Amino acid sequence: MMGIKRCAIKALNIPYFRGPRFFSSSRRHLQDVFNDVFITNTLRTNKLENEYVKCTIFDSKGDMVCHGKNIQKTKFMRDYGLLSRDLRKVVRSPTQSSRSLGVKTHVEFVPLLVTRDGSILLSLLNIRALIRHDTLVVFDAPTTSFSSSSSFHESHSHGNFLQEVAKRLKADHPDAPKLPYEFRALEAILINVANNLNTELKVHKTVLSNILASLDKAIERTRLRYLLIQSKKLAQFYQKAKLTSDLLSDLLNLDDELNAMYLTEIYHGRPRYSFNHQEVELLLESYFATINGIVQTSENLISQIKTSEEIIKFVLDANRNDLMLLSLRFSIGLLSMGAVLYVAALYGMNLENFIEEIDGGFEGAVIFSLIALVILFFHSLKHLKQVQKITMSELPKKSKLPKRK
Repeated sequence: MMGIKRCAIKALNIPYFRGPRFFSSSRRHLQDVFNDVFITNTLRTNKLENEYVKCTIFDSKGDMVCHGKNIQKTKFMRDYGLLSRDLRKVVRSPTQSSRSLGVKTHVEFVPLLVTRDGSILLSLLNIRALIRHDTLVVFDAPTTSFSSSSSFHESHSHGNFLQEVAKRLKADHPDAPKLPYEFRALEAILINVANNLNTELKVHKTVLSNILASLDKAIERTRLRYLLIQSKKLAQFYQKAKLTSDLLSDLLNLDDELNAMYLTEIYHGRPRYSFNHQEVELLLESYFATINGIVQTSENLISQIKTSEEIIKFVLDANRNDLMLLSLRFSIGLLSMGAVLYVAALYGMNLENFIEEIDGGFEGAVIFSLIALVILFFHSLKHLKQVQKITMSELPKKSKLPKRK
């Protein structure tokens, strides 16, 4: 312990005296210094110093300043006034991408849209960005060591998104005089989110209609498996769209957050208060209505899948009941044949009986066996039909309680 104290004092260039007088007078001060150095060295980590943020930055004119640039996290947080916990919510680390059983997976973030000091942080679907009054920072997905068609499609869609953002941020855009810079950037992101959700919904709808049409022709195991897979995918899509819709709905009820989104006016010293936020409210309401319509359509598709599953269950139950009835009929036939064979076995026993001495005894035994077979068979079928006729309102005749005398 004394060695650690000496190292801490040497690190701070504080002379260490062995005299009891000086030690007694500065004991409390040295203890505080030791605690500070010990805690600092214990909690110090070089993780942020070694991590970088890959992003694309647009300036106030809508020009792309840098594309896919790696910026050190500590420098990025210092330049934009962010904390590590804020950056952790929107930046995807390369370690969060993994390959399991040959399938590429990503850690999905919960939709997020919050305001910080002079900036807006958002994470919607695959778009993660930081908006300021004159700057837009779009965080890129980390590069991976393996390639696939999904990663190519993601990079292609991301490139199209950057081109669309650059067009909307230009000064010659039709919406440029009406909306400030931060709202134009936000609108470009919401347009991309709504278009992606609408496109994915069309794909799910087309695949589901094809699966249900094939099930109408024949119920097969492979088609039922496809229906189960599509049901899981549609449930994931519904959850994603629902979270985005709930985020916009909750944001519309927060007046402070809506006022804090006027970054340009806050920068010029004219912040808004109370309910004076009609522009951003109308902007968010329009895209909330669009995304909410997608959510409603997804709910209808899910209910359609559930209805189809119930119908399939009824059909399978009916087929199973038919198979059970067929098995019972075969069992009844075997029972009747068993009775006939029993009579034939008695007649064919090597014992003396009066039938052998009568003319036509063999014919009589055969006729009796056939009559017994027919009677037993139809009698069993009659009882089977009575078991089949079951109704919800049917009550046993002997279920009435005896009247009290």
